[in-house]
Amino acid sequence: MCRPNLTLTQRLVKRVLAPFARPFTSMPGQSFAGEPKPLSRDQLLLKDRLRLHIEKIAVQIGERSPKYPERIEFCENYIAAQFALAGLSVSSQAFEFAGLTMHNIIAEIKGSAYNGEVIVIGAHYDSIGPGANDNTSGVSALIEIARHFAKLPYKNRPKQTIRFVAFANEEDSGEAWQNMGSYHYAKLCKARRENIVGMISLEMLGCFLHEHGSQKYPFPFNLFYPDKGNFIGFVANRASLAFVKDVIGKFRQVAQFPSEGVAAPEIFADISRSDHWSFWQFGYPALMVTDTSNFRFQHLHLDSDTPDKIDFDSMTRIVDAMVEVVAHLANK
Repeated sequence: MCRPNLTLTQRLVKRVLAPFARPFTSMPGQSFAGEPKPLSRDQLLLKDRLRLHIEKIAVQIGERSPKYPERIEFCENYIAAQFALAGLSVSSQAFEFAGLTMHNIIAEIKGSAYNGEVIVIGAHYDSIGPGANDNTSGVSALIEIARHFAKLPYKNRPKQTIRFVAFANEEDSGEAWQNMGSYHYAKLCKARRENIVGMISLEMLGCFLHEHGSQKYPFPFNLFYPDKGNFIGFVANRASLAFVKDVIGKFRQVAQFPSEGVAAPEIFADISRSDHWSFWQFGYPALMVTDTSNFRFQHLHLDSDTPDKIDFDSMTRIVDAMVEVVAHLANK
């Protein structure tokens, strides 16, 4: 993994900060380097399905925001239909925002252990603009990960319950994150005293760049992370340190794709910018899997966030590896 070229002053600052940064930047395993193998036949089929989901949601449905309530409903129906076609039972959680009734779409695979432990995999389906990367990429990954587990023979079902949730209203929460669909859902889980042992938010999985300077980070993260935007990030708070280490450790075992991880204090607001934040508010370990959004993706919240901006080969490798990560978490 290529590290940024630092000035003498930056190198000195990094040396001073390194002991303080190490506890939240040091992750297990090694990030993948080198050329990955060509996509397998199964991966090529996965790639085609991911592309179809992104074309359907980002192009045929289009922007999913309170400006277009009918498009929100179309998207909800599409996600519910994909879960149902995979053989999953589907439910929803309704909540009110800006005079609209919105829905979180939920599918579940009941674990064989019956111990009450739940893994939540989530992604928000609303958007500003077409949102091919933000966040149709995450929703498409959610659908395909759910599809994989739904197709397993009954005898091979996971030990822990896996819950797949497509969240409403991450983008336009009226400057109050408590209006997000994920907050309503995490609050409900807490009220039910559910034992959520980990939550993964799939947030923008499609932009990967290989030029020096293509990855931007605010200080002090720019001192410790690459300046090429060719990796996938795993982002958590300090309370979720053990969880993010478990997740990225497994990812690095199975993925032919570069990765970086962090478990930073929540004073760094950028680590909170997705649905995992909602689960932190109720004491659940949670993390975000992301291409780092605006720190490399130049089309965020623009009409140019279209499917042609998606690196489908890279996204496929990530989603395929995340299937194995979820299987690892759900069979502990």
